[in-house]
Amino acid sequence: MATYDFDIGILGGGSAGLTIAAGSAMLGAKTLLIEKEAHLGGDCLHYGCVPSKTLIKTAHVYHLMKQAQKFGLPAVQLTPVDYKEVAKRIQSVIAVIQKHDSAERFCKLGARVEFGAARFVDPHVVRMDGQTFSAKNWVIATGSSPAMPNIEGLANTPHLTNRDIFSLDHLPESLIVIGGGPIGIEMAQAFARLGSRVTVIQHGGQILSKEDKDMADLVLQALQREGVTVHLNAEILRTQDLGNSREVVIKTGGQEFALQSEMLLAAAGRNLNLAELGLESIDVEFDRRGLKLDARLRSVTQPHIYGAGDVTGQYLFTHAAGYEGGIVIRNAIFHLPSKVDYTNLPWCTYTDPELASIGMNEKGAQAAGITYSVWTEPFRSNDRSLAEGEEVGLIKLVLDEKERPLGVQILGPHAGELVSEWVAIMNGKAKLSTMASAVHPYPTLGEINKRVIGNLFAGKVYSDKVKKGLKFFFNLRGRACGAEDA
Repeated sequence: MATYDFDIGILGGGSAGLTIAAGSAMLGAKTLLIEKEAHLGGDCLHYGCVPSKTLIKTAHVYHLMKQAQKFGLPAVQLTPVDYKEVAKRIQSVIAVIQKHDSAERFCKLGARVEFGAARFVDPHVVRMDGQTFSAKNWVIATGSSPAMPNIEGLANTPHLTNRDIFSLDHLPESLIVIGGGPIGIEMAQAFARLGSRVTVIQHGGQILSKEDKDMADLVLQALQREGVTVHLNAEILRTQDLGNSREVVIKTGGQEFALQSEMLLAAAGRNLNLAELGLESIDVEFDRRGLKLDARLRSVTQPHIYGAGDVTGQYLFTHAAGYEGGIVIRNAIFHLPSKVDYTNLPWCTYTDPELASIGMNEKGAQAAGITYSVWTEPFRSNDRSLAEGEEVGLIKLVLDEKERPLGVQILGPHAGELVSEWVAIMNGKAKLSTMASAVHPYPTLGEINKRVIGNLFAGKVYSDKVKKGLKFFFNLRGRACGAEDA
């Protein structure tokens, strides 16, 4: 039997890699974690989830201050935003979380941490800075990086990505965002609220293209009300550097337009970090969409090598990476044949209002050829939402022919929190009647989850058939006010 330096080696210290390293080490596996950047935490901690949500919160507070009169308060005279202070706060939040994701902490758990760029030289061996490390099992969890759109002139036009948007030395007077996906839309709203003049360029006919159009359009309307300009169905012909500004020439509606702004943000997709790992030399199959893996996240050609996180090419979310990390541990450490199942994976775009989803939306049901029905409830009918000045949005429940939930979309305040109740319901395969009969505290936003199910059952409970039956058995005498057919 071959002898290896480690039981398991992990390339990448982001969400998936940290989950696997911590779990493996605490279970007694001799664990090696290799990260090419200077710190653990990955893109999420340093350039993604954490800094973006910190920025979004700052922008939300500034926006509320400008809306003081809406809440019966005196108008506030605000000074312009000092983005250096905003960036300082972002870094302070990262620093707190970094302690949890430190090499010292993982060493205490029992995992060895090395920093550098590793490359496979053998199916069980990697080389890094002249050293070699062998492991019985390897995990590729190297994440992704901002994609460079294939646009004429972009390579020679200074532009930002998520790696530098959070550390600017000043707030841009104007900002053009290339891409109407979650990153682009979140940043567009945040910078507009802080005071930038923001324009979004989207190639397709809607923003947030994976979402149902009716929900995405409500987000679009919210951005437009706050002054964000959005160009849909727009082809970018070229960009150029004008010195103190950037120019983007687009074609939409058969006409060409030249747009100018102080800064340019490219937020049009991600590239998976696989090209520099030497995978071709050890016969690990992959393409631009990700590693070729089986349902247990094992390489189809080298089953002792696993993939987790963005490199799977499935869902580029931190919580998906953590879930996949758990699947790898169950297979590689416990030797249990555990398979991934993304059926009830939730996600959220943190605009205001937030847009959260779990399971199938209407687009997914239509693509799968499933017959479905839709039930909705608006936030303007929720008392807590009205008290907080939130009237935009709705919950949409998608049911199959047997009235079982296929998916839920929530557009409204704290949608990312509200969808968590559906995570429990759908993963626990609970009946809708269970939630319908459950008591929710009043007044809460969470009542909307119960109300949308109530809309489904109301037509059954308050039907003419039920009323006739009650009248027959219990001699109920009907309406006390208004005409019977009113």
